[in-house]
Amino acid sequence: MVSRRIRQTFITLLLVAIALAAGGGWFLWTDYQRVLDAPLAIASDQETLVVPRGTGLRQLATQIADAGMLPAAHYVIARVYQRGEVAAIKAGEYQLTPGMTLDQLIDQLVAGRSLQFPVTLIEGRTFRQALADIQNTAPFQATLVDLSDAEIIARLGLDIDHPEGWFLPETYHFNRGATDAMVLQRAHQRMQTVLAKEWAKRDPDLPLETPYEALILASIIERETGRADERAKIAGVFVRRLNIGMRLQTDPTVIYGLGEDFDGRLRRADLQRDTPYNTYLHHHLPPTPIALPGQAAIHAALHPLPGRSLYFVSRGDGSHHFSATLAEHNCAVQRYIRGRECNLERFQ
Repeated sequence: MVSRRIRQTFITLLLVAIALAAGGGWFLWTDYQRVLDAPLAIASDQETLVVPRGTGLRQLATQIADAGMLPAAHYVIARVYQRGEVAAIKAGEYQLTPGMTLDQLIDQLVAGRSLQFPVTLIEGRTFRQALADIQNTAPFQATLVDLSDAEIIARLGLDIDHPEGWFLPETYHFNRGATDAMVLQRAHQRMQTVLAKEWAKRDPDLPLETPYEALILASIIERETGRADERAKIAGVFVRRLNIGMRLQTDPTVIYGLGEDFDGRLRRADLQRDTPYNTYLHHHLPPTPIALPGQAAIHAALHPLPGRSLYFVSRGDGSHHFSATLAEHNCAVQRYIRGRECNLERFQ
């Protein structure tokens, strides 16, 4: 009799335990489904989620829960395991938007759709100016501070002798925490690609023997004008000068050669100062580019506009007057530089 009563009691308790377990499991499952269907608690589209490199799933889940987006971290862990994407989550900074669900957040983390930050290299800037522009752009990290050109080239692992001109001016996008070195490496790769493409389609019979000489000429064109309609004209002037052995006589190369000694005003004495970049004293191209040329300037250098002009002078409004003879050029200088009367129409 006693053993029968004990057995009945045990069976009753077992049934109660099973019922409680089933009820608890049902509650957990329905609560889990509710969390999956409900939007995360995100107040505004200004919120972000930063996932540092090396962050584990449990650490990430705790971070999400501590931010108040979910009531508990185990929901994140369970869903990532259920999707089989434990090792697929990528580091980065992610934009959060009101109304997004846990699955949508995980989709973003797995796809690596991290926030991208722009940095722009500007045409006509020198290498050192461009490097400073990168280092002064948030949130990029400066890692090439107080290094010589040779040290920077070595740090970047580039097969070049001089950094000037070798980085394509464009707007590049990177994740938070990217370095100045990463930007320069991508810009150098882009320059190599663009220069090779343009060189392959160059005009025949140019006085340029290598793509590097095209890069040098393009940098001079970039510094001489910002007008799209004048690049090929100026390229034509320089190419004709090179063809007949005439000095380029271009102020931007002299200024580059002066370096920090240039105070913003180019004097007659500067034109007589002997540097490798003084194209008033030396024939041919200078030894390196003098700035970062854009693709349009490279294209112009390799497709100069035919014509007779050998001279040009600034009109003071961003445009230039082009002359075929020294007499016309001197007249244009009188009018546009010295502000004196000179009848240019007689040369037409």
